[in-house]
This record gives sequence, C-alpha cells and structure tokens, in this order.
Amino acid sequence: MNPNIQISLVIPLYNEAESLPELHDWIVRVMRDNNYSYEILFVDDGSNDGSWAVIKRLAARNPFVRGFRFVRNYGKTAALQTAFVQSRGNVVITMDADLQDSPDEIPELYRMITEEGYDLVSGWKKKRFDPLTKTLPTKLFNAVSRWVSGVHLHDFNCGLKAYQARVVKNITIYGEMHRNIPIIAKWNGFRKIGEKVVQHQARKYGSTKFGLERFIFGFLDLLTVAFVNKFGRRPMHFFGTMGVLSFVVGSIMAMYLIAEKLYNISQGLRYRNVTDNPMFFLALVAIIIGSQLFLAGFLGELFVKQTFKKDEYLIEEITGE
Repeated sequence: MNPNIQISLVIPLYNEAESLPELHDWIVRVMRDNNYSYEILFVDDGSNDGSWAVIKRLAARNPFVRGFRFVRNYGKTAALQTAFVQSRGNVVITMDADLQDSPDEIPELYRMITEEGYDLVSGWKKKRFDPLTKTLPTKLFNAVSRWVSGVHLHDFNCGLKAYQARVVKNITIYGEMHRNIPIIAKWNGFRKIGEKVVQHQARKYGSTKFGLERFIFGFLDLLTVAFVNKFGRRPMHFFGTMGVLSFVVGSIMAMYLIAEKLYNISQGLRYRNVTDNPMFFLALVAIIIGSQLFLAGFLGELFVKQTFKKDEYLIEEITGE
C-alpha cells in the first residue's frame, strides 16, 4: 500500500476498446473534482480488438494509468486477483469496463469505506437494464448465495465494489470466484460488509461477454467456497465422518444377514446363502465406499499438514512488546 494513493481503480476487461477512452475520462473527471489521489489499473484479459493499444495510449498521457495484459483469456477472476496484488491504494474499487457502472458512485463508496469503517461495500443494481433471461437467474443465484453464506446482499455479481486494501491483500480468488468475494471476505474475518444502491446503465458499446453458463459455474463455485471454508483445513471431519457412517451401516447390514442365516440354521428353518441376497452387495458397496472416504480424509489431512503455513492467520492488532 502507498499512503499517497487514496484509491486504486481496478478495471478488468475483454474486448472493450470502444468504451475505454470514455470510461477513463469519466474517472479522471471524478477524481479531479474530488481531489483524490488515485491510480487506474486496466487488466486486459487477452483482448483481440485493440484494447491493449488503447490502454497504452491512455497510459502515455496519464501517469496514473497502469496496464496489464494477459497472453490469453484467463477470465475475470484472474484479472481481479492480478490487480489486487498490484494495487497500491488504501481503498480498492472495482468496476466493469463496459460503462454500465458509473464512476460517479466512487465518492460515496470511498466515504463508506473510510468514514463508516466498512471492510467491503457492494453495489446493488436495483433497477437493471438487462433482459429477463439474465435477471431471473441472477435473482436465483443471489437468493441461494444469501442462504448458503449468511451474507445479506442483493447483488453478489455487481462489478462495482469497494474494499479496504487489507481485504484484497489477504484473500485469494481463483477459477470463477469473483462473484463470491463478499463470502470469501466474510469467512476470512472481514465481517463489516455494506451495500449501496448504484445506477445501472444500458450497455453503450459491444455486447456482453457472458452467457447463461456463468450461473452454472457460479453455483458450482459457491459450493466449492462453502466446502473449502468449512472443511478446507480439516478434511477428515467431512470424509472421515461420511466414511465411518458408510462403513458402519454396511457392516451392520452384513452382520444382520450372517446372523439371520445362522439363526435359521439353528432353528432348522429354510435359509439361503448370504451372497444370494442383494442386500449383501449393498452392504459390501457401503463398506468399500466408507473405506475409500476415510482414506480420502486421511490423505487430505496429510496434504493440509504439508501445505500449512504458520503465518497464514490474519492478526487484527498487536499491543505490548
């Protein structure tokens, strides 16, 4: 972090050459009107429409512009993670490059972080200019995210967010987990999360780069985040518990079949071989699955022990010697 830089604007982009000059000028106007010290980080996610050439021109005329170009399209999460590492401002604000996020929201987002003490403030596009095929899946995703995480936001997928610098410096995102940053932040101890209604503008140039598959990936990533947060450091608690239950159930079924056969023999009753009963094979499968799950938990514990870092816990404050 650089104490001389108040705001780092992080803008991931893919094929947004037409909108970049207008977005840049709009941001600069807001920064100057409010007398903010700032930097703009453009992350070109493998564009092929000349976006990088536009970024280089902007950087040549504005010393507060920094550009990063990927060799290929890695996705929005990779672009955000790269910019988070490179950012130097005390407050980090992310926004999309398609002009659907308004830079006029920046002063209030910055104030909420610096004056109200929020760790993270997420935008809420209460009134959207998107088709029904996009808004309905979004509402469903947001509802499930609230239920799973306990983070009560209306719009997890809004690209316009503000963070204290310590938040983005102490979380790691990968895959397509940019939608779940508020959840990851909360589960890493940053619990003061706010929300602000922001203006949503209709796309001015080009077309959206995301399809309906992003909601499928979003749900899968949500499950991943939830699982890793709860069991990432104690895999035996999940796999071991499931394995023991499966093994015990299978063993009880097998012992019941054997006991039933022995009882029938002792009483001179008709009986059939244990292996002739379909329940035996279900019991056998349960025992095998239980053993494999327990082994998976054991191997997971070994992996955690090898990769664990003593300094990975976040310390809020230190006093005394």
